[in-house]
Amino acid sequence: MTDTAPDTLENLELTLLLEGVFQQYGYDFRHYAVASIKRRVLARLAEEKLATVSELQARLLHDPAAFERFLLGLTVHVTALFRDPGFYQALRAQAVPWLRTYPFVRLWVAGCSTGEEVYSLAILLQEETLYDRCRIYATDLGETVLAKAKAGIFPLASMQEYSDNYFKAGGQQSFSEYYTASHDHAILSPALRRNVLFAQHNLVTDASFNEFHLVLCRNVMIYFDKTLQDRVHQLLYDSLAPLGLLGLGRNESLRFTPCESGYEEVDAQERIYRKKR
Repeated sequence: MTDTAPDTLENLELTLLLEGVFQQYGYDFRHYAVASIKRRVLARLAEEKLATVSELQARLLHDPAAFERFLLGLTVHVTALFRDPGFYQALRAQAVPWLRTYPFVRLWVAGCSTGEEVYSLAILLQEETLYDRCRIYATDLGETVLAKAKAGIFPLASMQEYSDNYFKAGGQQSFSEYYTASHDHAILSPALRRNVLFAQHNLVTDASFNEFHLVLCRNVMIYFDKTLQDRVHQLLYDSLAPLGLLGLGRNESLRFTPCESGYEEVDAQERIYRKKR
């Protein structure tokens, strides 16, 4: 037996686990970046106090509650209100004037996680007097993370950071007007979600479901392999109206994707693109 045999066996177990999850629950993680997903599976293994990936597979297939924990651990939820403030400055300058030309605006936040990006967008649109004629579709994989997003409750200790981000993003009033402090939590104003529809959607397996003027899919595809990235880029392209805008994360790009020629750059640094006619 070679020294690499344990790793080879573990990789086989990982492949079987992801196939089992797909067959049992319909969630397809088979084309996520291997190093990233393996790290998260092994972390879940430790949390469940199991010895092998095969034991984890057995538990997940027979215990839906364990699968929900697995789902939360596998998907990445590192986010913040007005994260990357320059991106929101660019939206104000580049997207808002174009969105004003439409009587009704549809926006999609794909991979919305716990909702920080959704509420940032809602605040921006409200300050630009556009929100009343907008509908934001906020989607993610699991029910648990969507419930957190819909609740709009965040740690009070994070509000100073979020307030700083807000002003750097071009915020126009006191950030404290958008939330109420309660013990150690900040509860965002319910008015911010009056035009938001939270729903489950799987970028890996689900189809386009509407035509949008703006799609944000930021810091999501960095966890996918090239095959899956290409699939999701096609989905986003198909979901955009002619001249619609796409916002990606700073470490993401349209280069070498099948849809690259279908866009023009709006802001190269902030990764904002416009779909050609």
